[in-house]
Amino acid sequence: MGNTVTCCVSPGASPKLGRVRGSASAATAAGGGGAGAGQAAAGLERKGAAYREATEAESGDSDAGGGGPHLQHISDREFPDDLALESNPSDHPRASTIFLSKSQTDVREKRKSNHINHVSPGQLTKKYSSCSTIFIDDSTVSQPNLRSTIKCVTLAIYYHIKNRDSDRSLDIFDEKSHPLTREEVPDDYYKHDPDHKHIYRFVRTLFSAAQLTAECAIVTLVYLERLLTYAEIDICPSNWKRIVLGAILLASKVWDDQAVWNVDYCQILKDITVEDMNEMERHFLELLQFNINVPASVYAKYYFDLRSLADDNNLSFLLEPLSKERAQKLEAISRLCEDKYKDLSKAAMRRSFSADNLVGIRRSNAILS
Repeated sequence: MGNTVTCCVSPGASPKLGRVRGSASAATAAGGGGAGAGQAAAGLERKGAAYREATEAESGDSDAGGGGPHLQHISDREFPDDLALESNPSDHPRASTIFLSKSQTDVREKRKSNHINHVSPGQLTKKYSSCSTIFIDDSTVSQPNLRSTIKCVTLAIYYHIKNRDSDRSLDIFDEKSHPLTREEVPDDYYKHDPDHKHIYRFVRTLFSAAQLTAECAIVTLVYLERLLTYAEIDICPSNWKRIVLGAILLASKVWDDQAVWNVDYCQILKDITVEDMNEMERHFLELLQFNINVPASVYAKYYFDLRSLADDNNLSFLLEPLSKERAQKLEAISRLCEDKYKDLSKAAMRRSFSADNLVGIRRSNAILS
């Protein structure tokens, strides 16, 4: 973004992809994500809208009458509610995430096997709070822990690959046709599923070199599942690296204020060309129907489902005893939020008073546990 080298859309450069399905409506930010999720994703929706407008303007795809971009607006391409809730978890907060559904099969089989074979769970590593000690982690919906989030996201990708329905793909994501390295791709590259550690090392290298945030990892997973749903393809051994790279590339541009340019990724992956990066980004955007909006409620759903995935697979977040300094910091944040809520409540009550001499209004104190 920002120069001609990293332009993601050019007039007539990409073919019309016939298998692309219409985009779902980007739901508005709902209260289900909580205050933290609203803060984390409020800027994302604004950046997504600006990024979409910029790419549409650069594409030059306008009607003959000069009435603006020919691309249909997202709000005009809504699915029926029953279909949207069933097939588009990346758009609707009430739809179940795909990765969590795919992981449940393995979780149930593992628990059943342990029960039949009387396998002991072993030494319990999870820490529990007591009257004298409180254990908390440093990951919240608005500020997730980077290392733990990347582990969870890569585990979700692992389950996507392992429990895929078929091997549907597109040539732009095929690693044989568009290799990321100069090393020769084996002929049986499409037969061997990558393990979780392999996926984690690949994603961690990109996030470390580009200095991306944990929030960007969650948005990456949202875009990945949106791509699989809209384009009706599967993530498999032959395409997972390029699909993940495209999702990271797009998420970093939408989420981060100082986005990493395409040419910068060419410094991380030495053997890939900027033309290949541009072409992949164009296809990714077209397959998403330029729907890069992530509502706060959807962001929060993915965060908490990743926490559930970590708990099911014994990927516990790092717990530390609550120190005096941390407790004072949390108390200060709570007091700040409480004062802000009181000011908003008073302003709302002043606007709502319509009777003279209205007295006797009492408020109960909130208990923060």
